[in-house]
Amino acid sequence: MLLLLAGLALSCTRSLSRQLKIIWDVENEWRKINHRALERAVNSLYLSKLIDQKDNKDGTVTLKLSKKGKVKALTYSLDNIEIKKHPWDRKWRIITSDIPERIKKVREALRYHLKRLGFKELHKSVFVLPYECRDEIEYIVEFYNARRFVRYIEAQYIDNELELKHKFNLL
Repeated sequence: MLLLLAGLALSCTRSLSRQLKIIWDVENEWRKINHRALERAVNSLYLSKLIDQKDNKDGTVTLKLSKKGKVKALTYSLDNIEIKKHPWDRKWRIITSDIPERIKKVREALRYHLKRLGFKELHKSVFVLPYECRDEIEYIVEFYNARRFVRYIEAQYIDNELELKHKFNLL
């Protein structure tokens, strides 16, 4: 994404000094990327069979969505995403977020989607749901590029469980 945006920015400016600044900024941002974490993420995608990898003759690697990856990518629509209510497996799904004030719109969008999906608010940044929803949450978190701020937790016990069971009609 960084290189794609840099290419776009370079093509939009004619000023040599601006182009040099863009290149300098890209180089600095590239150094900030945790390359080991990036490699693990790509390997994880490869192992999940969501992407296909092709080694090129020049030593580069081409990654593209597999058929399974394309199906998964097209499965969700942010406005139409729903969580299926199946028999409760006695696990609570808890979403916590620590989204900074500087990206307030992302925080509010995440809260909106969680409430729309049926999550109950335990605290301003903590939501709970009794149904499996990992894929849906992954999609929303990725859409808003909020991975580093959002945690997905599965718990077997919450001390106010009786109250939550009432809210979710699980009694």
